[in-house]
Amino acid sequence: MKVYHNIDDFTPLKNAVVTIGTFDGVHQGHREIISRIIELAKEINGESVILTFFPHPRMILHPEDQNLKLITTIDEKAELLEALGVDHLIITPFSRDFSNQTAEEYIREVLVKKIGTKRIVIGYDHRFGKDRQGGLADLQRLAPQYGFEVIEIPEQDIDAVAVSSTRIREALLQGDIAKANNFLGYPFYLTGMVIKGDQLGRQLGYPTANLQVIEQYKLIPADGIYSSKVLIKGVEYKGMSYIGSRPTINGMTRNIEVNIFDFNREIYNETVKLQFLDFVRGDIKFSSLDELVVQLGKDKEAVTKLLGA
Repeated sequence: MKVYHNIDDFTPLKNAVVTIGTFDGVHQGHREIISRIIELAKEINGESVILTFFPHPRMILHPEDQNLKLITTIDEKAELLEALGVDHLIITPFSRDFSNQTAEEYIREVLVKKIGTKRIVIGYDHRFGKDRQGGLADLQRLAPQYGFEVIEIPEQDIDAVAVSSTRIREALLQGDIAKANNFLGYPFYLTGMVIKGDQLGRQLGYPTANLQVIEQYKLIPADGIYSSKVLIKGVEYKGMSYIGSRPTINGMTRNIEVNIFDFNREIYNETVKLQFLDFVRGDIKFSSLDELVVQLGKDKEAVTKLLGA
């Protein structure tokens, strides 16, 4: 898959089959739409194109709203789309100028001239252009003039996608990782750099890799202990992960840590992928470190059973 971080870097195609959206999570509902554009592209010997936006439009149009949390970062999204077989991903920098185009300008300048759209797969509720005035009706009206075909995604499919995204976010925030993973079709994961912590886990007999997730908009699941898998340079390891502020020692910051089983290599400054498979328990404040160590032993036993480690 070819990735473009600006639409001006894209060379128009002869037979582009396009869909547009944020595709946050690239979950099961999205995958049905994506498989559709790939099939439609094959029918006309064309290529599949996904047009997405970053920053997320809400970040630009409503900067005062700090509550936006996304299931996937832009890099994670690209990784997932590539695995599905998409030919081209255009990540358009969203700006107020971009949002101020009229509906016809957007169709003519972006979809036709810059992409070469021959087929566009779009939902009934997709809005674009100045004040979000453009929509499906504009595409259908202008399609004959600009030589492309419009394929409408059924309303129930679009609604299912929206419901799935909401349920995934809610499930993650509640620690219901099983539900989130079921909607996603793959284990939810965080991508981050391993940074040096205060070595408390090592002192307690459970050394951990501390993960720093750079993207502030990335959704972090509920505090607690999880069974996990860790991917380090393409190699998969099993482990027990923790999210929380370490209340037993009156911690002040929220940490993301993983105790990697059968692993003793230094991996500071390496980027790893941390998958969440099962929720084991919520975060608890213990009366002493000794009590915490006893509980960590029980947690590891539970995680080991869950992972078959």
